[in-house]
Amino acid sequence: MKEWWKSGSPWIWLNGGAVTISMIMVFGLLMLILIRGFGHFWPHGVVQAYYELPGADRVEVVGTLRRSETLTGQAMREAGAPIPEGQLVVTRHLFKLGNRDVTGRDFTYYINDFLGEWRYPQDMTVLERREWGNFYGQPLRLLEAGSTVAEGAELWSEFQTRLARTNRLFDEIRQIERRDIGNINFRLERVRLDQRRAELRDTLTPELVRQFAERRAALDAEYAVLQQRLDTLIDEARRDAIVMRAAGGQEVTIRLDRIVKAWQPNNMSIPSKVVFYVQSFFDFIFGYPREANTEGGIFPAIFGTVTMVLVMSIIVTPFGVLAAIYLREYAKQGPLLRTIRISVYNLAGVPSIVFGVFGLGFFVYLTGGAIDRTFFPEALPAPTFGTPGLFWASLTLALLTLPVVIVSTEEGLARIPSTIRQGSLALGATKGETLWKVVVPLATPAMMTGLILAIARAAGEVAPLMLVGVVKLAPTLPIDGNFPFVHLERKIMHLGFHIYDVGFQSPHAEAAEALVYATALILVLLIVMLNLTAITIRNHLREKYRAESD
Repeated sequence: MKEWWKSGSPWIWLNGGAVTISMIMVFGLLMLILIRGFGHFWPHGVVQAYYELPGADRVEVVGTLRRSETLTGQAMREAGAPIPEGQLVVTRHLFKLGNRDVTGRDFTYYINDFLGEWRYPQDMTVLERREWGNFYGQPLRLLEAGSTVAEGAELWSEFQTRLARTNRLFDEIRQIERRDIGNINFRLERVRLDQRRAELRDTLTPELVRQFAERRAALDAEYAVLQQRLDTLIDEARRDAIVMRAAGGQEVTIRLDRIVKAWQPNNMSIPSKVVFYVQSFFDFIFGYPREANTEGGIFPAIFGTVTMVLVMSIIVTPFGVLAAIYLREYAKQGPLLRTIRISVYNLAGVPSIVFGVFGLGFFVYLTGGAIDRTFFPEALPAPTFGTPGLFWASLTLALLTLPVVIVSTEEGLARIPSTIRQGSLALGATKGETLWKVVVPLATPAMMTGLILAIARAAGEVAPLMLVGVVKLAPTLPIDGNFPFVHLERKIMHLGFHIYDVGFQSPHAEAAEALVYATALILVLLIVMLNLTAITIRNHLREKYRAESD
């Protein structure tokens, strides 16, 4: 035993066990996110049952089962449930009832002992609405301008046809509102700013006033045409409606323009459920959020996260690489340089929220305010760069991840053998040529490693971004068809903040739970894709320069 301890084997087993436990924990976390995240899009069956408590009226229950729990009878009695004495184990089920606008509730627990037979009617329908969440019920009749046009066996096919038509109209409405009218508003604001700039420079002449008035009149005429088209589309979209039977027999009329999609999960085959699953997943990826981010898609958050990481990478890479090259190749070794290196190492341990406070004070208020006063005085007092936005968020993250890039690049430069430098100098190359044509290319894989670590940390940061540019809901994307096309001053959405907002700020915690897992899954997949891209580039560079050095 004594020799076994001296051989170092216990430490090998201890390290191996620690790595194994860590891998199991990481794998378990990823599996939880995968199961809960991917399960969010599956069309679960709709249950119809009757719930009858002792001494109370029978209640019809219609909804999807979220989860079941087994509790002690004593705990349920203490919670006020009418559980008989002596019953030791009680099972309760959490149902998503939907119909929030009708019942005022979205999720409710029901005790299994008082639930009747569970049935799955074929015509039970789920409506995903633009407001008030899902609706569960049975379709009764289809209306056009208040008159019945379909019911019975032909109702479902006619309903799907008219819903597709309404959704096409709704997409055109949203395109006009978001793109066309937004473009006109952008150009109107440019006219106002141009006129204000001329006033500040004292160059506003009657001729310029006339030109500005003509530009505004032309834009107003364009707006009037679009508004007329928009009103026509809205009237057409509001034409059709469907009458649904809700739980308890109540009839509810829902306009088709308020419905995103409809399906009958109890009447779907496995292949049709798979097709629906894939469509729902892509709708989630490329859709826009609704209902305070608790419904709809996350495309603006994905777009904002990717854009911010790309801008951050463009900023941090040259600064980090040049700083590392100076510290390793040019700076004089001594106490001052050691102090600088210690400061860089300590900077990597500063809490991220401190970077956010610094970014808000220095970048946004000081630097952004100076930019506004110098280059955008016509827009004041409304700030242009003197407010949180994409550029300041990216710059703050670049400062946050700068130590990682510096340290990785320095390590890469230090690993280059001195014989390579000496050989280059012996062949007549200067120190600068040796550095930039020999040493730096060989250290490129280490630089990419630093960038990979920077991307991984930046994509998952939330705390500093809440102060310097990330918001709950951004009305427009930072990239569009209006000059200069990339608008670094705009606020953005972010997947990490989206998870925080949905998980902790949502008024419907149960409804948001599945969305949190789905969004976390997308964030993990996005980080993996970004890292795999950077790793592929790094490996290519490593093989390229290894072959050249051989």
